[in-house]
Amino acid sequence: MFIKRLILLCCVCMTHAASFSLGAQPARRKEPVDYVNPNIGTIGHLLTATVPYVQYPHGMARVAPASTPGIQDRYLADKIFGFPAGPATLMAYTGDFSSDSAKSASHYDHDFEIATPYWYRVRLDDSNIAAEFTVTQLAAYYRFEFPATPHAHLGLSLTNGDIEVAGPNAVSGSGNSAPNEGTDGVQYFFYTEFSKPVGGYRTWSGSNLSRDAKQSGGSVGFATDFAASAGEQIEVRVGISHISVDQAKQNLQREVPQWTFDAVKAKARTAWNHALSTILVKGGTERQRTIFYTALYRTLCRMTDITEDGQYYSGYDHRVHSADGHDFYVDDGLWDTYRSAHPLLLLIETPRQMDMVRSYIRMYEQSGWMPSFPSVRGERALMIGHHSAALIADAYTKGYRDFDVEEAYEGMKKNAMESTMQPWRRSPLTELDKVYLEKGFFPALAKGETESAKEVDPFERRQAVSVTLENCYDDWCLAQVAKGLGKEDDYAYFMKRARNYANLFDERIGFMAPKSANGKWVEDFDPKLGGGQGGRAWFAECNSWVYTWHVQHDPAGLIALMGGREKFAANLDQLFIEQYGTSKFTFLGQFPDMTGLIGLYPQGNEPAFHIPYLFDYCGQPWKTQYRVRQIMDVWYGDGPLGICGDEDGGAMSSWYVLSAMGFYPVSPGQPAYEIGSPLFEETRITLDKGKVFTITARNVSAQNKYIQSATLNGKPWDKAWFAHSDVAIGGALVLVMGPRPNPAWGSAPEAVPPSMSR
Repeated sequence: MFIKRLILLCCVCMTHAASFSLGAQPARRKEPVDYVNPNIGTIGHLLTATVPYVQYPHGMARVAPASTPGIQDRYLADKIFGFPAGPATLMAYTGDFSSDSAKSASHYDHDFEIATPYWYRVRLDDSNIAAEFTVTQLAAYYRFEFPATPHAHLGLSLTNGDIEVAGPNAVSGSGNSAPNEGTDGVQYFFYTEFSKPVGGYRTWSGSNLSRDAKQSGGSVGFATDFAASAGEQIEVRVGISHISVDQAKQNLQREVPQWTFDAVKAKARTAWNHALSTILVKGGTERQRTIFYTALYRTLCRMTDITEDGQYYSGYDHRVHSADGHDFYVDDGLWDTYRSAHPLLLLIETPRQMDMVRSYIRMYEQSGWMPSFPSVRGERALMIGHHSAALIADAYTKGYRDFDVEEAYEGMKKNAMESTMQPWRRSPLTELDKVYLEKGFFPALAKGETESAKEVDPFERRQAVSVTLENCYDDWCLAQVAKGLGKEDDYAYFMKRARNYANLFDERIGFMAPKSANGKWVEDFDPKLGGGQGGRAWFAECNSWVYTWHVQHDPAGLIALMGGREKFAANLDQLFIEQYGTSKFTFLGQFPDMTGLIGLYPQGNEPAFHIPYLFDYCGQPWKTQYRVRQIMDVWYGDGPLGICGDEDGGAMSSWYVLSAMGFYPVSPGQPAYEIGSPLFEETRITLDKGKVFTITARNVSAQNKYIQSATLNGKPWDKAWFAHSDVAIGGALVLVMGPRPNPAWGSAPEAVPPSMSR
């Protein structure tokens, strides 16, 4: 019998919770939200660390301590400088009044901290203030407990903007950025209310202190000054908006109408528990459940719903629009999230995912292009490819079409035909694009050749092989929608372009390799170390050992290019044991994104995500089972070092969620999932309209990771994949697990997953 509420725990609170005099907690069952540890990944292995956000699922109000500037590994920061209040920073302190944030900052200790998705509490050591906060969709709610002191302060500061005392207990303002958020260049409004009147206040602009009620410009702020009794609690609630101060006030009054901190906190907890309970697991270890539900939390933090009271501000045309009953989402990076984050959301948050697709279409209407990295301020031309095609095709081919498909196709086709493929650019076609359209590959520079194309970013360079491969996949996605819409000529055209990957496979060396515009191979090409910093002359952040496998839509075609299943499998095997060709230090200095290495396989970077599942295509699925278990065990943890690469909006985390359940979408747009090796005895997925799909792994354990046999919806199943339609209608996949591979299961040529050439 499935245990809905998971495992009985004697005490839910951390042992250090007593430091806050929270009192004894009654024993209760541990729920999904109780497993989440937002501090996982807050130390980066090499590049960017995560942020321990408190927010609603996809919420606009995202709150986390603003720690010491310049310390990128947030868990290792020595001080807290404040807490977000829209574009402002809120801080509590005692002693002398100061407009200098460095003087009001406080040391803190993680042993006296509680971090959850819905609530955060910490002791500010320098002032002995207990600070805590919770959230709603559009508001933050703080509570500060002061020691006895004649001078207690609550301050609001902005790097650039305006601030105004708006009433006896209210302060409002605006700025163009927010702590911990990439919203530079967009107006961000706030309306703040204090539970105690702010009569004894000061404001400042720069270093000039005054009693003026309003300040504008650079480095402005406000602070109260009052006497506090021991244990006195002061609450602060903040409404935020991208529309206006009045809208921020309305958002606050609608979502937090009363001074009820604990009730707001409880509601936020319920929201998270409901969202996380779309997937319930039985079995596994405490560590695995912690990693799993934290990964699911990370995936559900993005995209961000910026709808306010039935309307939204768009950074694409700088206007306020009616939401017309469909929320508007931004803050996405499709180069990262199309691979696993969006397919996961499509499974467990189908109506929300449809609104995300509609949001992309609205951005196209407002800007003229389908975006790739939409932010609240508009398009951010980052990375490569036009992966809105993958987002839309994945929904369309899986039967979810509650959006304007014709308009979506129009935007996708415009990107494919009229937008440059040049990395980190959004512009019309260039001479380099015309080479691609005429010859079927993006042209590379030969060694020593000087860049002559003015459109090429000198740091990002051409990334010619990756540009070709990723656009081949996008063209295949576009072709699938064209076929469904009966656009046969378009279908044939884009399917032809989808085969362009073969133009860059160099049979002499067995790798994808760069070609010059004249069609000649770049001489002395090194698949391992070629391409300079990040491989960017020819690749996006990786080398050819990784990108040679970037034919997600057609593994069967790649198998043929490599000379058959056995050769393909041998090449895959070598990837996982191949060494660096130099020291690891030097290699990672050149390829800092290739973290989480197993051989030359980098779990820390998204282009590798599908590779372990490619053994399913060559008749050796037990190797997929071995490798995905190894990756989950080695490169995902339950502490600050628990994410081996840039999280990138749920990309790293969604890979773990799907793989821990036992399957993965190698090629979004293909309505199928490749089978791996589940971690849990039972996984129960609640789908659209209440349908339930259950994955049972009998005898599963750390050693019993190999599939011996399977049934799908009660029938014997001997394929290393299953269709989305098998999931969407509800049902059950039952896997019998054992300690040794079963080479007979899922290995027949007819048992492999579908791809373009098959």
